[in-house]
Amino acid sequence: MRADPLRERVATLIADVSGGEVSAHEVLESTGPLTASGVSSLTFLRLIDALEGEFDVFFDLDADLDFVEDLDSLVAHLTRHGVAVGDG
Repeated sequence: MRADPLRERVATLIADVSGGEVSAHEVLESTGPLTASGVSSLTFLRLIDALEGEFDVFFDLDADLDFVEDLDSLVAHLTRHGVAVGDG
């Protein structure tokens, strides 16, 4: 199966903003909530900031943020908003 570049990039961003609490590999292998992988609420805020900066998207922190529950729902949300990462 071919790797999804957006999924890999988001996992790398999560690892970067976690300050070493979680690795990109752990995020990619996780099938549960990001919090189960060790992602804290502070990391979520840092992640939102990183995603907004990198992909030029906006997250309303007063809105429903359930899509940030796990990696796949986050990637699906970004994809629905036109975000893509080239793989070449």
